[in-house]
Amino acid sequence: MTSKKPLSLKKVIKASLLVSLAALLSFNIQPPNFKAEQVTYPRVKAAYTNKWENLKKELAGKKISDSNFELHLRNFKSEKLLEMWARNKGDKQFQLIKTFKVCALSGDLGPKRKEGDGQVPEGFYEVSRFNPMSDYHLGLKINYPNQSDRIKAKGNRPGGDIMIHGNCVTIGCIPIENDPIEELYIACVEAKSNNNPVSIEMYPCRFTDENWKNLIKQSDPENIRFWTTLKAASDAFETTRTMPVIKVNKDGNYDIQK
Repeated sequence: MTSKKPLSLKKVIKASLLVSLAALLSFNIQPPNFKAEQVTYPRVKAAYTNKWENLKKELAGKKISDSNFELHLRNFKSEKLLEMWARNKGDKQFQLIKTFKVCALSGDLGPKRKEGDGQVPEGFYEVSRFNPMSDYHLGLKINYPNQSDRIKAKGNRPGGDIMIHGNCVTIGCIPIENDPIEELYIACVEAKSNNNPVSIEMYPCRFTDENWKNLIKQSDPENIRFWTTLKAASDAFETTRTMPVIKVNKDGNYDIQK
């Protein structure tokens, strides 16, 4: 009777993986996706129970599919408002879905340039992380510092952890209280789960003629140059309901491609 040669560890691991894969396929089990993982958290699950049906109706009212939409946010410091815009994936124009009141504000008008300055950033960002267990109910992290912020930072520490969240306290964040953050959070989950990034414009104010005159009266030349580029992007969105292409040059300045 011949003895069988023992299997190598590599072959054992490979065989185990194949068995596991076969078991998954036989039960038609797929790895959990982003949304499936999010709704395992009690606050997110409750937010879907409380908010999702009504949000679907609001999207349907704009003829936007609730199964695959893109989301865009606009934040205005002076007005203390955060707008939520959406469009069907592939459509050109966004439509305004809802406006949330920002319930607290820190810092002054102008961009964030260093850690601990209390400033709310200004510029162009995306939602980069979801926090379903935030100390402030639910949290959406923006990708500050972006390329422009890193170049223009004063010192080596531009800061970070800038969130849109619930509750009503802030040091550089955007709080909109617990009830509205539930609606915004699940809208962002839906967009993200379909691989659609959530972009956000962050401005000192709405760039009306009156506001612009007041800005350039009260600020220094550096801020005015910075705001001029932000105003160009905001004006483009107001006209076309879509964002222009935005690049960052070697000096950290935004270059708006019209």
